[in-house]
Amino acid sequence: MSNDPLLQPYQLKHLRLKNRLMLTSHEPAYPEDGMPKDRYRAYHVERARAGIALTMTAGSASVSRDSPPVFNNILAWQDEVVGWMKRLTDECHDHGCAVMIQLTHLGRRTRWDKGDWLPVVSASHAREPAHRAFPKRVEDWDIARIITDYADAAERMQAAGLDGIEIEAYGHLMDQFWSPLTNDLEGPYGGSLDNRLRFTFDTLRAIRDRVGPDFIVGIRYTGDEVLPGGLTREDGLQISGRLKDSGLVDFLNIIRGHIDTDAGLTDVIPVQGMRSAPHLDFAGEIRAATRFPTFHAAKIQDVATARHAIASGKLDMVGMTRAHIADPHIVAKILRGEEDRIRPCVGANYCLDRIYQGGMALCLHNPATGRELEQPHIIPRTDTPRRIVIVGAGPAGLEAARVCAERGHEVILHEAASEPGGQVRLTARTPRRQDMYQLIQWRLDECQRMGVRFHFNSLAEPDTVQAEAPDAVIVATGGLPATDGLATGHDLAVTGWDILSGDVRPGADVLIYDDAGDYVALQAAEKIAATGARVEIVTRDRSFAPEVMAMSLTPAMRELQRRDCRFTVTWRLDAVRREGNRLIATLGSDYGDMTQERTVDQVVLNQGTRPLDDLYFDLRPASTNLGEVDYEALIRGDPQRLIGNRDGAFQLFRIGDAVSARNTHAAIYDALRLAKAL
Repeated sequence: MSNDPLLQPYQLKHLRLKNRLMLTSHEPAYPEDGMPKDRYRAYHVERARAGIALTMTAGSASVSRDSPPVFNNILAWQDEVVGWMKRLTDECHDHGCAVMIQLTHLGRRTRWDKGDWLPVVSASHAREPAHRAFPKRVEDWDIARIITDYADAAERMQAAGLDGIEIEAYGHLMDQFWSPLTNDLEGPYGGSLDNRLRFTFDTLRAIRDRVGPDFIVGIRYTGDEVLPGGLTREDGLQISGRLKDSGLVDFLNIIRGHIDTDAGLTDVIPVQGMRSAPHLDFAGEIRAATRFPTFHAAKIQDVATARHAIASGKLDMVGMTRAHIADPHIVAKILRGEEDRIRPCVGANYCLDRIYQGGMALCLHNPATGRELEQPHIIPRTDTPRRIVIVGAGPAGLEAARVCAERGHEVILHEAASEPGGQVRLTARTPRRQDMYQLIQWRLDECQRMGVRFHFNSLAEPDTVQAEAPDAVIVATGGLPATDGLATGHDLAVTGWDILSGDVRPGADVLIYDDAGDYVALQAAEKIAATGARVEIVTRDRSFAPEVMAMSLTPAMRELQRRDCRFTVTWRLDAVRREGNRLIATLGSDYGDMTQERTVDQVVLNQGTRPLDDLYFDLRPASTNLGEVDYEALIRGDPQRLIGNRDGAFQLFRIGDAVSARNTHAAIYDALRLAKAL
């Protein structure tokens, strides 16, 4: 028996949960045809196998046709879902993991041009800014129909063998009834708090009538919208008490805030650089007031904070959802006494940001998440150890070194700089993004533990590499900023890297041309604007910083909008010339022959990177495969067998930005899927 608070069992009604760690409801957007098929099941089973006590599937499984999913949600209104959910549940149960699902009607938090093109419905005509849909005001027959849909969906989940369900009531239809900001109904469902709660209690009673008193039913809801005119903390305490006293629910899952805007959503689910566990104390207040089973998750990304949440009595079950996206084996590592080996969630939010842009959840730090069918979380050992030389200690090179070492190979890594990190070292210089360096530190620690030999301050030449007598060489040398996109005046501009590294001092009146749409321009703008300078960011895109995505963009926008900073879209930078001690920037348009000029004292370019690939091309003639990659074998996960030069001494590959400018996830994914089969 352990004294660790996180490892204590918890009794929820008849259900015994083996520890206090859970995945709260979230939609990784892995369904196929609205069903949780093999990819979806593999994701949850991986975490169940590693020891999580409760996995809550489906952030917002849709109960009705007029709640069309915008995040590739599970369609709980289809009978077909029962079989797929049963397979998932049975496999998780085999590992002692309980399974629940979140059910919802999205209300206005969707779009009318999705699914069957039915009108969006809500308790008023108020539009949700995030999805831009103007809803139909709900009618009595809509209410009756949707209540029946909830009961039907709950019955399907009971038939599938799930341990329980959770009703979603923040930002979705139920909360739209609750909040004075989104309910202007008259009669039994509008006006007083009791009336605004009526739809929820009518729904809960219908569910109970269908599934009986023993099936576990909980609710995830906002206890304080933190919006002028919205639900207050006092309202939340009243609602919590009424939910408990109703006898209709078995647990409360607490949220604080609102999700109708990108900024609001980001405050509910904080990202990198924002305060950890900002709503934990509030959830603890709800638990203290109700003395009722209380769950919560919001940037509880480390074991110490989770342990405090349980030990202090603030929560009964603690959610570490994004942390388990980064490392599905947290519980297993706690049990083995290997907490120091947990792959940390760095808060980059690549997972959720991708979902809200229509993609599936992927982890910046762990490319096996969501790819459990294709990529291993635990690297298999090889029967034929080899000597692998890697050049470059950025995220791609370090991941390749880690995976090769896990395979049992002898690994030698050369890095030209005095320390590892590559471009991530520049990223982490912005205080708000310093957690990014954990991507590097975790891999460095793992490599050192396994005996990878590092040579820093080693500018590897072909002779350097070949002197190691390698069986395979992986070039992960990254890239350098592109500066060749202007008609004239390249030499008058500096790069975002120059600003972030401190090699160039910020000007007082600065134009930043962002042709890559990633973090570099944003971080350079923050650093420059913080000096009191005037900054204009120009992009030829029709949206601002499209590679950063909504939630991760929020902290940057809050910083820049406090400063003297302007944003100009749909214009490109064509040329720069000097007039006296000032610079004239000429802007052109992709939409016609229009031009504009700006007079500034500094021009900063962010045009992506170009591969630093001289070493790769110098080594190609001596390699067996001449640098060629068998893409079919790479995708299947098979070894690379190509031989184009039988006199060659080693296989040669390049990965990450040494191939082309992409992002950190792509670099790490390159390394994992290549190295796992070497």
